[in-house]
Amino acid sequence: MKQKRLTLFVAACMAATFCLCPNLYPANWPQWRGPQGTGIAEERNLPLHWGTNENVLWKVPLPERGNSTPIIWADKVFVTQAIESQKRRTLMCFDRSNGKLFWEQGITFREKEPTHETNPNCSASPATDGQRVIAWFGSAGLYCYDFTGKKLWHRDLGRQFHIWGNGTSPVIHGDLCYLNFGPGERSFLIAVDKRTGQTVWQHDEPGGDSGEKKPGQDKAAWIGSWSTPVVADIKGREEVLLSLPKRVAAFDPKSGKEIWTCAGLNPLVYTSVLYSGDIVVSMGGFNGMALAVKAEGNGDITSQRLWHHPKTKQRIGSGVIAGEHIYILNDPGVAECVELKTGKVVWENRLKGPATPSDSWSSMVLAGDRIYVVNKGGDSFVLKASPNFELLATNSLFENSLASVAPSDGQIFIRTYKHLWCIGKRGM
Repeated sequence: MKQKRLTLFVAACMAATFCLCPNLYPANWPQWRGPQGTGIAEERNLPLHWGTNENVLWKVPLPERGNSTPIIWADKVFVTQAIESQKRRTLMCFDRSNGKLFWEQGITFREKEPTHETNPNCSASPATDGQRVIAWFGSAGLYCYDFTGKKLWHRDLGRQFHIWGNGTSPVIHGDLCYLNFGPGERSFLIAVDKRTGQTVWQHDEPGGDSGEKKPGQDKAAWIGSWSTPVVADIKGREEVLLSLPKRVAAFDPKSGKEIWTCAGLNPLVYTSVLYSGDIVVSMGGFNGMALAVKAEGNGDITSQRLWHHPKTKQRIGSGVIAGEHIYILNDPGVAECVELKTGKVVWENRLKGPATPSDSWSSMVLAGDRIYVVNKGGDSFVLKASPNFELLATNSLFENSLASVAPSDGQIFIRTYKHLWCIGKRGM
């Protein structure tokens, strides 16, 4: 009897630990780019091949197109979804076993909010800690729901205004939720209490630009960051890493105080920061720059840059670091392998499948020694994470997709403009 009570106690403690610490449960994909925000999964048994009639466990239609990536916790899949015909911004919760819709919650928002024609509203992915789900609906605000769909709180953060819209996702770490609010004339990094939505701290960035052409200007000033924050442990010091116009910076997670900054980016930034050990990599967007810096010390650490590329191909999706190399799929559909410490390009290859278009906004996911990434036409590529280029598989769904793959417990979830797909080997 004593042994039985001890066993039950240990089981209860483990269950509580998994609920409170999502990073300890690798089957979950609780936010955009996974538990650590790096695109790295603990999965080793993901499918290599699939198609419209191969290794599809289920697919469910979505009401309209959308760019956000699904997140997964246990038996639930969460997706943000704009329904423009109804002026709705919603969060949808699906049963991962069969794709059935558990619930849908959201708000009606009729105010005009511009965005790029290829970037529908609700392109930010949600984030969860296993008890609550937080979604950012742009100017409509930050919303938090429990797992039954009940609204717990709402924060009006004011108007977000840029001609290309927004896309940065909220990040939950510990008791706080971090959000890079922007781009536009109002840009700031904010941390709110995940239980109440109340502001814990806010770091304001210099005013950017809406991207609109103003009187007297020959052209619009396209400035802003669509980068999602990453909470990293850099040599035992927790830092919130964020790519910003013309620089990459680190902030104290508890106070918001800037720890260090490194110059070398262009004014447009889309990708999220990558890091390995004490090396931080940041990449710009259109006519973009890229850099790696030894993230040691405080203040301006630009002098500690390991390398700097003054001009690269446009990068919207984020890459991954595997060992001593960086891998990324550029917007034109060209994959690259770059040496982490030197910035030397090891190889670059255009990824082309049967679908069109072949350019890409998708971020890479690393699982074991495999890299998964999608292009806009719905071709999914599986690459070997190796300094020798090796394309392992090309899998096509023939539906436009600007989201990224989301792996969980041997399955891959892919959001296209028409469906939410669950890819997996039957019988698993």
